[in-house]
Amino acid sequence: MRLGFAPGSWSAVAGDGLALVSMAERLGFDSVWIAESWGTDAFTPLAAIAARCPRIRLGTGIAQIAARTPAMTAMTASTLDMLSDGRLLLGLGISGPQVVEGWHGQPFERPLARMREHVAIVREIMRRERTLEHHGDCYDIPYRGADGRGLGKALKLIQHPLRAEVPIYLGAIGPRNITLAGEIADGWIPLLMSPQRFDDVLAPPLTRGLQRSGRALTQLDIAPLVWTVVGDDLDECRRSVKRRLARTIGGYGARSANFYKDLVVRYGNEDVASRIQTLWLGGEREQAAAAVPDALVDELALVGPERHIAEQLQAWQASPATTLIAYTTQPEALRTLAKLLR
Repeated sequence: MRLGFAPGSWSAVAGDGLALVSMAERLGFDSVWIAESWGTDAFTPLAAIAARCPRIRLGTGIAQIAARTPAMTAMTASTLDMLSDGRLLLGLGISGPQVVEGWHGQPFERPLARMREHVAIVREIMRRERTLEHHGDCYDIPYRGADGRGLGKALKLIQHPLRAEVPIYLGAIGPRNITLAGEIADGWIPLLMSPQRFDDVLAPPLTRGLQRSGRALTQLDIAPLVWTVVGDDLDECRRSVKRRLARTIGGYGARSANFYKDLVVRYGNEDVASRIQTLWLGGEREQAAAAVPDALVDELALVGPERHIAEQLQAWQASPATTLIAYTTQPEALRTLAKLLR
């Protein structure tokens, strides 16, 4: 199992972020993943990391497709891949209606069809075999709409990319989105993955996608984001994750459209998830965190002293996960995982 490291968005580690990534690289971590929401973007910090850290692979975790056209995604990916001597891992996600419509000013319509076309266009641009021509349901390139001037020209990426095939990962937790990841992606990045419930909840939609692509499970890099908090006080470490879980289950999305809550419900926690969301949306944040069971924390995260994390890791190592991305800003967490998995 490879080790990855995700500090979150760059704003979470601004100032000492490069030192933390350098440490992860020295410890043998395979990749670092930078997130974006409505603050710092995912690509710019990776350019700074590429200049400072010569070996670690660079992942966008996750770049939002609503924030950029497929051509802009391909241009940015190609540029960063050249700057880093071929170390880019391109993680893409659909985000959600609150961010897509509320921040990017785009309609959150047919998100999976949009992702399918986005990935196909990025790959066609990167292969640079012909000028770009794509007329789908979501993207029309060159544009042929009645409100255009009719002067659009089919173009080709000016420079030759360093690699014609940059690995593309999808962030996905909904059943249909997981199926899409299995069908079209090189890797899959789930948040809130449960290794114990993988076979009955996550494997069926993933298998459908893999079957459509004619691939085996071993041909997909499964790279879950796993909150990791190391410390001697197990209860305090759990409380740290409970606050994050409460925010994710309760506040990442509208009451009627929260993909993270839906996943926890599919794991068999409907009453718990509904209570957390009700408390969070009602402004009772501490009570929402307290409503997160210890067992759910231990199922979805790595917490506590080294010996407890070593026990938890057994479930992850027995799962189909091939890369474990530690979601942390703790130097001690990086050292602990490097010791236990190396």
